[in-house]
Amino acid sequence: MSTPINVKILDREFTVGVEAGEQESLLASASFLDSRMREIRGNNRMVGVEQVAVLAALNLAHEFLQLKKAADERDGALHQTLGDMNRKLDGLFDSLPR
Repeated sequence: MSTPINVKILDREFTVGVEAGEQESLLASASFLDSRMREIRGNNRMVGVEQVAVLAALNLAHEFLQLKKAADERDGALHQTLGDMNRKLDGLFDSLPR
C-alpha cells in the first residue's frame, strides 16, 4: 500500500505515492533530481522548468544507459571467465584416474 509523501524539486512541491520502506530512497532520488535540475538551470532562471526537466531526464537516461552497457559487458566477461574455468575443471576431472 503506497503512502503519499511530499517532495520539493526546483521549489515546486509534488505529492508522490511511496511503498513502505521506500521513503528514504524516494527522498534521496528527489534530492538528486533537484540538484541535477538546479545544475542544468544554473543562474538562468528564465529557462523553462519543462526544458530543464527534459534535459535532466535526457542526461540521466544517457548515464543510465552507459552504466547498463558497462554492467552488461562486465557480466559477459564474467560469464566467459566462469565458462573457461568450468571447462578447465571438467578437463581436470576427466583426466583423473577412475
